[in-house]
Amino acid sequence: MPHLDLGDGFSLYYEVHGASPNASAATPVLLAHGAGGNTLSWWQQVPAFIDRYPVITFDHRAFGRSRDLEDGPGRIAFGTDVRALLEHLEVPRVHFVGHSMGGRTAFGLFSRDPGRIASLTYSGTNGGAVDDRYRELKTRMEQDGTLTGSLLKRALSEGYAATSPEMHYLYMRIRGLNPSRHADFLKPTGRMVNYRGSTAPRLAESGLPILWIVGEQDRVVPPALIRISHELTPGSRLHVIEGAGHSSYFERPGEWNSTVRGFIDDVEMRERA
Repeated sequence: MPHLDLGDGFSLYYEVHGASPNASAATPVLLAHGAGGNTLSWWQQVPAFIDRYPVITFDHRAFGRSRDLEDGPGRIAFGTDVRALLEHLEVPRVHFVGHSMGGRTAFGLFSRDPGRIASLTYSGTNGGAVDDRYRELKTRMEQDGTLTGSLLKRALSEGYAATSPEMHYLYMRIRGLNPSRHADFLKPTGRMVNYRGSTAPRLAESGLPILWIVGEQDRVVPPALIRISHELTPGSRLHVIEGAGHSSYFERPGEWNSTVRGFIDDVEMRERA
């Protein structure tokens, strides 16, 4: 199994599908999973892209087969881990697709090496693009119960387990492959605890093509919040998948794949025009 040894005793698990990522005419697609996932989460996406694009998947540290070090850097190393992976694969640029937690990794890479990113797809995440309107609306949603319940209970649309029991079972088994982590693993630390900044200005100034895609029934980062992130990044695209919850890539893979693929195809076409 391919692991990248980062030299401090930590090994990052990754997979490459399709053509060689450093020899293809098309820019590779990098898929970064969310907190309930790992490389296996993308089983419905990889086949939808590899006819044209090399696809790179990986397990974030502390997820899947990338077991973190005891007292390791944890989530703050997500961006540097991915940068090291792209350097190892000799990949100059990628179409970065980050779902939920993977959106943090996307900006982690962007903040350190913006030239590595050809386009950004934010799935079920605000990518840090927030303002006071966003914060106020989120507070109201917390107070009215929209955002109540565990992340696991809000990961899929209401009723999905009953209407798609086999898929729900698979979703839970994929999630169950992750090693246990400290409950506060993803919580802000240090100066980030009360941080009220926003990634929006840097994203907007970069001119990067950005797609926001979210499930209509997402109760982790609802569409109303994502619309604000979209407005804060002029020129970006927004797509809402009807009937889908937070894990829209899993629940409605056909629409999710065609939307993301169409966006990336357009970016590739413009770059080669």
